[in-house]
Amino acid sequence: MKFKEVIKKRRSIRKYKDTPVPKEQILEILEAARIAPSASHRQPWHFIVVEDKETIKKLAKSEWAATAPVMIVGLADQAASPVWCINDLGVAFEHIVLAATDLGLGTCWMGQSNREDLVKGLLDVPDNFKVVALTTLGVPDETPAVKERKSLDAIVSWEKYGSKNP
Repeated sequence: MKFKEVIKKRRSIRKYKDTPVPKEQILEILEAARIAPSASHRQPWHFIVVEDKETIKKLAKSEWAATAPVMIVGLADQAASPVWCINDLGVAFEHIVLAATDLGLGTCWMGQSNREDLVKGLLDVPDNFKVVALTTLGVPDETPAVKERKSLDAIVSWEKYGSKNP
C-alpha cells in the first residue's frame, strides 16, 4: 500500500475477528517501531506484547478492547530521556499503528491516564518506565466510516499564528 493510502485507511478499530495475529506480522509491526526516530537517538521505549486473553481482559478499559487478540503496551523510559521520552514513544507508537494498517490489521490507540499502577502491576514494569499507551491489534471485523477532518486553513498558520497562506 502507498503511504498516502495507509494514512487515509487507518481507523480506530473497536471490533475484531477471533483470528490470531501471526507472530511474523507482530514482529514486522514491532520492527517499524524499532526504527522510529528519537531525540538524540536514545530510543527510550519498550513494548510489551500481550496475547494472554485473561491479561488482555484486565488491561482493557472497555468490553470491546477485551476481545482483541493482541495488545501492545508502549512504555517510555524516563531515565533514558527524561524530556523527550513520551514524544519519542508517540512517534514509535504511530509507526506501530501505520505498519498494522499496511498489513490489513486494525488497532485502537488508547491512552492510559489513571491506569498506570494497574498496568505496571500486571506486567511487572520497572519504575523508570511510564506507561503511555496501549493499542489493540487484530483482524478488523468492522470498517468505520471516514470522519470529517478540519481543513488545512483551520489548523495551519504561516509565519505567525492566525496568518493564512499567502
